[in-house]
Amino acid sequence: HGSMIHCRVDASTCVDVIQGGAANAGEESSSATAEDGTTATTKTQNMKRIIGQDGTIKLVHSDQTSAKQDDRGFRKGMLPLRDMKMAWTLNEFVAMDSQYEFKIQRQEEAICKGVSLDTGSVGDFQTYLRNFNFTRQRFGFLYGRYVPVEDDSDKKQKTDNDDTKKKETLPQKVIVEAIYEPPQEADPTAAEGFVIHEDPMEDTVDSLAQMLGLIKVGWIYGHPPREDGFVMSAAEVIMAAEFQLEAAGGLDGDDTPFVTVKVTVGDDGNASVEAFQVSRQCMEMAAEEALEVGDKPGFCNVNETFTAIQEGKESKTVENNFFLTVVPIVQHTSEMFVSQFPKANRDLDDRTQSHDEMKRQLSKSGKEGWTFLDLLSDFNLLIYLCKFLDVATDIPMICDSVVNRSKGLDEGYKLIIASMAGMDGSY
Repeated sequence: HGSMIHCRVDASTCVDVIQGGAANAGEESSSATAEDGTTATTKTQNMKRIIGQDGTIKLVHSDQTSAKQDDRGFRKGMLPLRDMKMAWTLNEFVAMDSQYEFKIQRQEEAICKGVSLDTGSVGDFQTYLRNFNFTRQRFGFLYGRYVPVEDDSDKKQKTDNDDTKKKETLPQKVIVEAIYEPPQEADPTAAEGFVIHEDPMEDTVDSLAQMLGLIKVGWIYGHPPREDGFVMSAAEVIMAAEFQLEAAGGLDGDDTPFVTVKVTVGDDGNASVEAFQVSRQCMEMAAEEALEVGDKPGFCNVNETFTAIQEGKESKTVENNFFLTVVPIVQHTSEMFVSQFPKANRDLDDRTQSHDEMKRQLSKSGKEGWTFLDLLSDFNLLIYLCKFLDVATDIPMICDSVVNRSKGLDEGYKLIIASMAGMDGSY
């Protein structure tokens, strides 16, 4: 024995009937031709339930999309709390929420206590930018060393039993010996002012630097003149933070002296060089992808998932200068390297890397106090040689001669390099 239930379905609450039309592309649809020639098409719509005045439940069309349902999430772009966990204590909620909140604080001092720039390397970078009146933005990596900084108070505190005590890491400064400019293309429409291309020499350059006792210690970039107070753009701040994160090995790594150097031209036509680091908090926000490039060049936008608190108030943007710490600059002339060979990956330059340029440089040997090894000790020239000599066997031997000048360069390598350059006679 059973019973039968009769239901009446209002078709208008289930499908959309369109006369004389077709369904939108990409939507599931079905159509039928009536006797009068009209076409009725049904297509899936976003629907929602409503309760009528008579208590009946109806399905009606809704413009609400799944994207708008994100508002139900714990934060923008996140799942609702109950989708993560059924029950939450107040402490758990506060701890969860605090992970996405940043109270903006200025860092008073940089980790890097100073940077010494090789005059020849930075001068060559400036000269290239001046060819375009600093209208083209460009960047390069700084290679050198981190060295500890000791003041008088540190020296006074040293005692005979220091070797048995665990010492804190001394503050460090940066010594820049060379600049390498990776493949890039100037692009005024890009946020950074340039587009970085894949670099087939990246690993080779880092390996060469290691053979020479150098590491990547910073980056340098040039930009057009800006109004007073506008120091770094949002894209530059984020890029600096990402480089510092990489150098530190992530947020769990040690503090890093990795430095940002920027070059531009002043109203008087003289070049201006400044050095900075971004704050630890900026690195944290960049690691969480909480910072974005917005419409205001001197400000970083805060991603909607996160909250920035400035002076007790929520802020959708953070002024870039809050993230910057100044690094003092001095200059020196490298005792190990020269910077005369044309730089890699430059376009519209009056000189390009070639065997003729190698001959031009090495032919100075024996003149004005130059030796063959002195002229060979050019970071960009050695990078050029890596394209023709074996990086695993030949280049380490040459680099050892550069680092340890007392050993001198093997005559066999001198002959090979001179032949490549097309040099005749004594050198």
